[in-house]
Amino acid sequence: MNDPVNRPVVKLTRLTRSFEQGGERIDVLRGVDLEIQPGEIVALLGPSGSGKSTMLQAVGLLEGGFGGKIELSGIDATTLSSNGRTTLRRDHLGFVYQFHHLLPDFNALENVVLPQMVAGKTREEADIRAAELLDALGLGARKTHRPSQLSGGEQQRVAVARALANRPNLVLADEPTGNLDEKTADRVLAEFLALVRGEGSSALVATHNERLAAKMDRVFRLHEGLLE
Repeated sequence: MNDPVNRPVVKLTRLTRSFEQGGERIDVLRGVDLEIQPGEIVALLGPSGSGKSTMLQAVGLLEGGFGGKIELSGIDATTLSSNGRTTLRRDHLGFVYQFHHLLPDFNALENVVLPQMVAGKTREEADIRAAELLDALGLGARKTHRPSQLSGGEQQRVAVARALANRPNLVLADEPTGNLDEKTADRVLAEFLALVRGEGSSALVATHNERLAAKMDRVFRLHEGLLE
């Protein structure tokens, strides 16, 4: 048996996804194979419409309709019930999107606390963890501010903290700096990469920005439904 510590955090085998549009079949993913190792940060490059978000939705167990096999930390997600996939997603994955999707009526600290409490932590434990993450991202003085009181870069850093709150094995990031200007994007990405590495997590980051992708451990291009 393989050592669980050395298992890939993600293993995709012949992953496929097709859609019907106007009576025509469109093959978005045509048999994607990928392994991401513990602690590895991988960039997924491709223009808009190339299927990057579709692939992240598959890995994130966010929708059905995929063919092939998806394994997360050695667990075959394709054999699980809906509840089993929800538990696997909660316990193993974190998500960062292009738009922060923070809860507007809660402050920064509370936005990072909530997913931890859903996972069963006490409020005290969740508060400590949230404060540590926000401090690490330079938001120590902004913990009680609501999203509308934060800049775009600050909002996205809170979203990063929220994604890492439950110590996921893998963070899925879909154009995480796409809404930011270049200077802010560079800073947020640098902090994201440093925090992911410091936490010992892995990450799969979808982007169209080759300059940002070059900062990661490996780069794959999604072209005509296959990885290059």
